[in-house]
Amino acid sequence: MTVSNAVKLPRVPVGEWFDSLVTWCTDNLSWLFDGIGSAIESSVDGLTDALNLLPPLGLTLVLAVVALAISGWKLGLFTILGFLLIDSMELWEPAVDSLALVIVSALVATVLSVPIGIAAARSDLVSRVVRPVLDFMQTMPAFVYLIPAIFFFSIGAVPGVVATVIFAMPPGVRLTELGIRGVDPEMVEAGEAFGTPPNRILTRIQIPLAMPSIMAGINHLIMLSLSMVVIAGMVGAGGLGGEVLEGINRVDVAKGFEGGIAVVVLAIYLDRLTGALSEGPGMLRALFARGKAAAGSSAGS
Repeated sequence: MTVSNAVKLPRVPVGEWFDSLVTWCTDNLSWLFDGIGSAIESSVDGLTDALNLLPPLGLTLVLAVVALAISGWKLGLFTILGFLLIDSMELWEPAVDSLALVIVSALVATVLSVPIGIAAARSDLVSRVVRPVLDFMQTMPAFVYLIPAIFFFSIGAVPGVVATVIFAMPPGVRLTELGIRGVDPEMVEAGEAFGTPPNRILTRIQIPLAMPSIMAGINHLIMLSLSMVVIAGMVGAGGLGGEVLEGINRVDVAKGFEGGIAVVVLAIYLDRLTGALSEGPGMLRALFARGKAAAGSSAGS
């Protein structure tokens, strides 16, 4: 039998079904999307305005102090050099816009993913339901998320944030579940033996012990949010994504490269900062450790 004579299966109109679902949601849930869009837009605009209250040098010093306190002098020095480089390339405003967009997206994704990961860790049924959904979210091309986001929220920063949240959530859920499931069962059994309620076991034993894995998930989540910056620029989110997209459209190598370098600076800063929250040396931790040691030695004497 030749290919032309083979039995042809009927076409399954999956795309049309999804289009109908999007249309129904747009017609019947516009009030919900308007509320979500207003909340996201207000958050991004408010954070952008707050970051712009200080001049570039002032904000750079504030970010450097945060890096010094949490991670150490190396990240503090990198912050000063990196953000001054961004300012010297005249990309300060787009960088601040992207930083605000990434922070809001990462916060929303964290607030959604951590509770889902906890629920999946405590229930095998939830885990079995969530896992294929996460597989779908992770493997779907990021550009596809922009299509329904534009239908629901028009163009601007809001569809960029929504698409970023959907794209960035899976590692937060997976590593939260993995961390809590990886807690030593003997620790949980010891808490149960003392009559500790399940919620207190979760907050006092499981979450603290799983915190390195949870923070790793948040770190991956932030990196994925940054990777969406350029894609979000395609729907009018602006920021560094808009600069890179403009460089691509004009075939301007210099403009595209400078925008990419600015994204890399933001990525390294946020990556090292979130990584140090769980394991970095940090000036604050060093001071607390010295204070504890001094208190212990004085008590001993």
